[in-house]
Amino acid sequence: MKAQAATAMTPDVCAREVMETVPLVMRFIRTEMRSRRAPLLSVPQFRVLTFLSGRPGAPLSSVAEHLGVARSTASATVDRLVRRELVSRTTHPEERRSVVLRLTTIGAEHLQQAREAASSRMAKVLAGLTAADLLQVAQGLALLGSALKEITVPRRR
Repeated sequence: MKAQAATAMTPDVCAREVMETVPLVMRFIRTEMRSRRAPLLSVPQFRVLTFLSGRPGAPLSSVAEHLGVARSTASATVDRLVRRELVSRTTHPEERRSVVLRLTTIGAEHLQQAREAASSRMAKVLAGLTAADLLQVAQGLALLGSALKEITVPRRR
């Protein structure tokens, strides 16, 4: 963060900092995911697996909404994951036209591998920070996460 006096920090200034930093973090994660290729997951596939790990049984429409893409695009991504046996797709027990998506055991393992690889690389980057800086980053992320969770509660369908 630029040298901002605590008194000069406003919600607008902080929002600009977040908007400048988050894309850098996402670019880092994407680059790491592409360079490792251990689990052979694209970033959208990784996002689908992450989403389904927290919302087993989610419908395709929720996956599409999470990715910010059309249902057809989400369906194509899910199709690839189903073919690789990382995701299972079954018919909803009460709604024949609806499908239920879940991680398979293999999918959960791939997700864990991808998370560990990206996390390990991030830890190497963060190793250059002091303990006080690390605490400040962690606290800032926790605060941001709390603020966002309050307004982005997942909808149940």
